Amino acid sequence: MYILGILLGFLLIRKDLRNKLSLNGDQIMTLATYIILGIILGGRLGYILFYELPYFLQHPVSIFKIWQGGMSFHGGAIGAVVSLYAYHTFYKKDFIVLLDLLGYASPIGLGLGRIGNFINGELLGRISKAPWAMIFPEGGPYLRHPSQLYEAFFEGFILFLLLFLCRKHIPLKNGQLFSLFLMGYGIFRFMIEFFREPDLQIGFIFHYFTLGQILCVLMILFGILSYKRFAKI
Repeated sequence: MYILGILLGFLLIRKDLRNKLSLNGDQIMTLATYIILGIILGGRLGYILFYELPYFLQHPVSIFKIWQGGMSFHGGAIGAVVSLYAYHTFYKKDFIVLLDLLGYASPIGLGLGRIGNFINGELLGRISKAPWAMIFPEGGPYLRHPSQLYEAFFEGFILFLLLFLCRKHIPLKNGQLFSLFLMGYGIFRFMIEFFREPDLQIGFIFHYFTLGQILCVLMILFGILSYKRFAKI
């Protein structure tokens, strides 16, 4: 799903990469490599720092066992942004335009990633009596929300549709599309977290919220501040 999401994302923005940034085929492949490394390294480091730092401090070799799972979206997002900045530094391409294109293409990978979570029976939803609730192999004999599909729909399809409409019908300045992505993802993820089990090793924060929701609030605030900042440029 990672590979498919990145491939389809680059197909979506390929024309913009050529027209707005004058990237040729080799430069696009180099950019893809930067982003892939940023997502993987950032996602892994984010998971370690945000979710299971005590465990990895005791078992440092497990840091490299990415095939056992353990990736953080928020860490991956930070890693992707850092990788874009590195690409901008070495190849002198407009960093803000790169951010906009990253935000525009990201919902494709996010939606596919959540479908992968659903197929893999991970990141389980909370116990539910809804008529569409289902039993997951790793979730015991309980009916649960298919929260992965909720996320695939809202963080993938709906978020992409909203960004597409904003890009087409609203006169945005450079950087504001990325800010809208941050706000949109943060809002959808925050709401859907109420249907998703909190991470076992962390549980609830303040008896009600999850760590994912806390990170999403920060993401929304940053999106709002950056949107206003880009409006003045």
